[in-house]
Order: sequence, then structure tokens, then C-alpha cells
Amino acid sequence: MGLIALIVVIVGLVVTIGHAAYLGLLNAAAKKKGSAGEVTARDMRARLPVAGATVAGAVLAGLISGGSGFADILAILLAGGSAAIAASAQAATQQRYRIES
Repeated sequence: MGLIALIVVIVGLVVTIGHAAYLGLLNAAAKKKGSAGEVTARDMRARLPVAGATVAGAVLAGLISGGSGFADILAILLAGGSAAIAASAQAATQQRYRIES
């Protein structure tokens, strides 16, 4: 059970940190535009608490994994849930800011 928990925790960390980094990149690009990007920067700041909470959940899952069977199951649920929420939030952000060429 420990190996499965480790894999789920690693995937959860990658997904949640990727979502936070994506929001950070969009925020930096919006700030470079000055007042023209203010609405986008404000929207990115509003989305950051979700990204922070999902990263914290994945990190907590990493800390509790490697213990007993119950701790591994809890870590799998926490990391998987954090990854699912982060992936959903990133998909919503990408859909909102999609550029049609």
C-alpha cells in the first residue's frame, strides 16, 4: 500500500504545484501589462487561495503517507482529492482565458 500512496502523493504534488505555477505565470503576465491587465491580475489573486489549499493538502498527504495502512489510505484520498480540485480549477482557468486564433 505504501508504494501506491507514494505514487498518488507525487502525482498530487505535481498537479497542484503545476496549477499554482500556472496561476503565478498568468499573474506575472497580467502585471506586466499594467492597468490593462488589472482585471486578470485581480482574478488570479482571487484564484490563489484554492491553489494554496490544494498544495497544502498534497503536502500534508506526503507527510502522513508511509505510516500504517490507514494513514496511507488517508494520504491517497487527500492527495487524490487535492489533485482533482487543482486539475478542475486549472481547466476552468484555461477555458476562461483561452485565446482563439
